[in-house]
Amino acid sequence: MIDFKSTVKIALNSLKVNKMRSILTSLGIIIGVSAVIIMLAIGTGANKQVQSNMESMGSNLLTIRSATAKTGGVSMGMGTKPTLSIKDAEMIKKQARGIDAVAPVLNSTKQIMYGNQNWSTTVYGVTTPYLYVKNYEIELGKSFTRDDNQNAAKVALIGSTIEKELFGDINPINKTIRIGNVPFKVVGTLKTKGAMGHMDQDDLIFIPITTAQRKVFGTDFPGAVSQIVVKALSLEDTEIAQKDIEEILRRTHNLGKMQENDFQIRNSAEFQEKMKSTVKTFAILLASIASVSLIVGGIGIMNIMLVSVTERTKEIGIRLAIGARAQDIRMQFLIEALILSLIGGLIGVVVGIAIALIVGKVFSTAIVISLSPILLSFGFSGLVGIGFGYYPAHKASMLNPIDALRYE
Repeated sequence: MIDFKSTVKIALNSLKVNKMRSILTSLGIIIGVSAVIIMLAIGTGANKQVQSNMESMGSNLLTIRSATAKTGGVSMGMGTKPTLSIKDAEMIKKQARGIDAVAPVLNSTKQIMYGNQNWSTTVYGVTTPYLYVKNYEIELGKSFTRDDNQNAAKVALIGSTIEKELFGDINPINKTIRIGNVPFKVVGTLKTKGAMGHMDQDDLIFIPITTAQRKVFGTDFPGAVSQIVVKALSLEDTEIAQKDIEEILRRTHNLGKMQENDFQIRNSAEFQEKMKSTVKTFAILLASIASVSLIVGGIGIMNIMLVSVTERTKEIGIRLAIGARAQDIRMQFLIEALILSLIGGLIGVVVGIAIALIVGKVFSTAIVISLSPILLSFGFSGLVGIGFGYYPAHKASMLNPIDALRYE
């Protein structure tokens, strides 16, 4: 019967004799475990950040853009040929299934002025449901009303970036800004949403869509809009709504069976799933690369343990000669490898968490540290120790006592 207590005591004493070697042997495991934790923290954080950004842009969305204009045979891109109108939005709201809200949009870049300050930004002519569809909330003041849209009122909601650039510390409510040459009264400010990639979601202005059509942008035909944003009731309803919208627009635009759509429908759910899949794959790749460090650390343990077996051959011979069994010797070296791995794994966890937090602070990136990766990497370090420590332990246990005692 193996006396585990005595075996562990012997293993610990052996490791204490060669402290520097033990530290260097554990170094590979420390680096491997910390690398796994850092990579998983960054990958999980990136996934959470993408999910948060997607939610801030609105969920279950369908974006309908007008057709592509062509000049000299060159396509100018979606939305360059006006084919959508407010009437299309009204028809979609009335006839399409699974619809929660519909918001027509007319947008363009304009120069904004207040006093001696000016800023170039995107001005959106919208209806009030647009704020709900795209998850914008009022910070100060109020939103414009349905009456404002019907009367083409010159009122505006400004994003936090515009507020900062034009007004600084001044309260912008009821102040007059100029969009192009048209004066607008600021009736409200929007809560900060932050950046989505390279796009600043706060660098914008909302005005009533009728005001945009009649007084700011002008339109090629009455009621023209550049896009229509549709919010479905649920993720499952987006496909049903998309099919209905296509049928409705083809019918209202009098398109024949052989004619192509003069509009394009983009499903945000498809884009979100692709982004989540990409980030998840990236996180797995990072963790896999980091895991290689653990394997390298395990190989280091095996090499050092083989050297240790060679150096302690006479010690092994003496123990076998006085009655120790092969399994006692094997267990001793296995426990030594396991202790080295677990100590290295514990230090690696602490180092990994510390570096992950520093990375998040320095680079202002989302970091998510959860218990499961910590337990997984710590447990894996133990398995690496046992796996790579077995061969040296087995080699030590198979030594012939007489040959071991003669070894110089």
